[in-house]
Parts: sequence; structure tokens; C-alpha cells
Amino acid sequence: MDMENKTDWLEYDVEEMVAGDKDSLWHHLKPHKVFESQEQMIIVEGKGLMVTDIRGNEYLDATSGGVWSVMVGYGRDSIAEAVCAQLKKMPYFAGVFGNIPAIKFAQKLLEKLPNHDKVYFSNSGSEANEKAFKIIRQASRIDPGRKGKFKIMYRDRDYHGTTIGAMSATGQNQRKMDYGPFVDGFVEFPHCACYRCPFEKNHDSCDMECARKVEDIILKEGADTIGGLIVEPITAGGGILKPVPEYYPILQEICRKYDIWMIMDEVVCGFGRTGKFWGHEHYEVDPDIITMAKGLASSYEALSATVVKQKVYDTFLNDPSDSEKRLNYFRDISTYGGCTSALTAALESTRIIEDENLVENSCQMGAYLIEQLETLKKYDVVGDVRGLGLFAGLEFVTNRTTKEAITEAQMAQLMGNVMAEKVIVGRTNTSFDGLNNVMNFAPCLIITKEQIDTIVAAVAAALEKTFA
Repeated sequence: MDMENKTDWLEYDVEEMVAGDKDSLWHHLKPHKVFESQEQMIIVEGKGLMVTDIRGNEYLDATSGGVWSVMVGYGRDSIAEAVCAQLKKMPYFAGVFGNIPAIKFAQKLLEKLPNHDKVYFSNSGSEANEKAFKIIRQASRIDPGRKGKFKIMYRDRDYHGTTIGAMSATGQNQRKMDYGPFVDGFVEFPHCACYRCPFEKNHDSCDMECARKVEDIILKEGADTIGGLIVEPITAGGGILKPVPEYYPILQEICRKYDIWMIMDEVVCGFGRTGKFWGHEHYEVDPDIITMAKGLASSYEALSATVVKQKVYDTFLNDPSDSEKRLNYFRDISTYGGCTSALTAALESTRIIEDENLVENSCQMGAYLIEQLETLKKYDVVGDVRGLGLFAGLEFVTNRTTKEAITEAQMAQLMGNVMAEKVIVGRTNTSFDGLNNVMNFAPCLIITKEQIDTIVAAVAAALEKTFA
């Protein structure tokens, strides 16, 4: 190519891009009627925790890219350089064959998960969970010991993805609205949020009904029909819900009693978000299958993984010369699971997390974040402060005794007022009837105390303005 005529894809005209956004793009999770009268924010640059929009406004991003995934911060030259070098050498070949970055990163993941044995790469968190579901379903057909165990249990308020299959396992009624009918064989069990206990108990006096109820549901459905159970270590989009320490040991005991494979969805919580490398490390639990995405490559590239124990993998080891079992391998493929650049980005992002001690920083700064958010309880509308590591939530109520949620209009106003302070925070969004009232914080793992102070000050100012 003639370098003098080479297109510079980074160049743009501001007004042309603003018009192009309105005319051409269909954005995620937004009612687009509003953009007939207002301009959509367009993010054009990032460095550290700071992002800049197309109008030159700079914001402190407390959401790691809006969906909690830019773990190591923006502007990491070393990731871009590693990706560029790999793309020049070998950009892609389907995952039916091996490639060097895939081997190296699989080894790195298994180093972080010593009780697990095999790694399957794909593109997104939704897809990683779909793979887990397909594993459960296929095992129920091909393994004599698991015949008929096709049903998968999921927890109310948890989220596992945006495909129809993943939504079938999602406990958020507004997210699921209008997309049914859903896939048969998915069974819901109660959430574990102490602040809004589904059994109207207090933790000090309960018998862990939220966990023990699972066994009742298994027996009602038929234990010989349940093959898997999926949970998030900490419920993320459902309101930053942190189970109590004894919850998962009870759940695991039940799963093992009935030979149910436990799937731990680490899509959000993995890679240091909660102050440990994995969210489930906070609990005495050893899942059979672990899914992950977001933090794998810090979202510099798209990548997900489904990691399994040897016993799961062995289910699919069958002799291809056996006419009855020749199709009993995992007959699945993910096109972009063969993208070497994504795996290279994951290797470099993980190196940064390790070398810069970002999991430790998440733990320390997370404790400071919770401590500072607790000061906001001086405002009567702050009903609950909760979280782990750099993953925290504020639940807003009109009455602390009744826990009546603030209105969606009030929540929207509050979010706008935080944005006016040049800070971006997140919220539960079109998830629950009457309970989209949680503001969430998931900043990049490189955050400092000073930046946390800025975030909390912005929320305080917004509370003053909204509820004056």
C-alpha cells in the first residue's frame, strides 16, 4: 500500500461523528427516543481511570468501561504493542487447532485454578455460560451415570448473559421481559440478599433458608433430572449482593449430595475485582466449572473461557471408532476463540495485574472505598452499603425501616447529577420491577485513595442536589 494514501482511521470530524452516531448506531440498554432531542455521549480517549468525550469533557470512570471490565486501566501501551506483534505474526486460526498464545494463557489460568484441568476459549461471558450449559446437556445424554440430568438451576437476581439460553438462567424479570418463551429445563431458586431476605429473616436468627431451600426444589423437580447449578460468587448486576460465609459450603454440600455440577460464573468477579483473584476464593467452595470473560483481557480484546475439572472433561473422552459413541465429544466451536490477539492481550493484562500487585490494591482500596461510602449513610436515602474489593453498591430507599425503594425517576436524576460532577458511576438498569435502585462502583484496579475521595465527594454532592 502507498503509505502516502494510507487511511488514518483515528481521524474524525466531531459534528460528522455526532450525526453519524444518531443516524447509524443502535446502542445497548437505552431507550433511543431520547436521542431525538439530546446528544449521545461519545467516548474518544482514555488514560488510567480518566476518559474524555468527543466534546473534550473529562470524566473519572468508576465503572471500568461501563460494565466493569477494564481492569488495568486505559492506555496500556504494552498491551497494544503485544497485540500488534502477534497480529503481524499470526492473527487467527480456528480453535480446532492450537496456537501459542492459547497454550500459554490456558497454562496461566490453570496456574490460578489448581483444582481445574482444561480451558475452552470463546468470545463473551454469555457464550462462556452457554458452553457450560451445553456441557451439562450433552453429558446428560452421553454419560450413563448422568442420564436425564439435563436441568440447570439458577439463582434469583443473578445474571448470566444476553442470549436466549443465558437469559433462561437469569433471575431478572425486566431483562427477560418480552424475550420468551425461554428454554425448558431451567429452574430458579431464591436469592441470598440479607438486606432483602426472601424469607424475611435476619442473618443472626436464620437457618440459611436461602441455601437450604435449594434441596427442597431439587427434590420437587426430581434429583435425577438436575445436572447443574449456576451462581455468581457475588451477584453483580442484580444489586452487588454478597452471600454470607456459610452460604456456599451449604450449597456445595447439596450439589455433591445429588451429583450436580456447580458452575461458578466469574465473568464479573474474576481477575481481582473482589480483592482476591477469583470471587469464589472468599468462600469455602470448589466449583466443577468456572466461566469468565470481562477481565481476561481487560476488554482490550474480546475473550471468554470455560474452565472445567478433569471429571467433566473425561465425560467427553470417547473412542471415535465406536459407532455408538463416535459423536460423544464436545461438538462445539467458537469462531473468535481462535483470535490470537485476544489471548495475547489476556497474557499481557494478567502480567500487569501480577507485576503491579493489582489484586492487593483491589483489596486495600476496596476496603477504603467501602469505608468512605459508609460515610454517606448520613443521608437518609442511603439504605445499605455493601461490596467486596473494588466492587461496591449503594441501595437507595425512601424509608430505612420499610426499605421502600426510591423511584426510577429519582434514581435517574441522581445518576445525572453524579455525571454533572464529572464522575461516571453505574446502576441496576431495567432489571427488576421497583428495585432498580442500586448505584454500583467498579473502578479499574489501579485506583488511588485520592480518586476514591473524588468519587465519594461527587456522589455526596449529587445526593445534596437530588434530595435537597
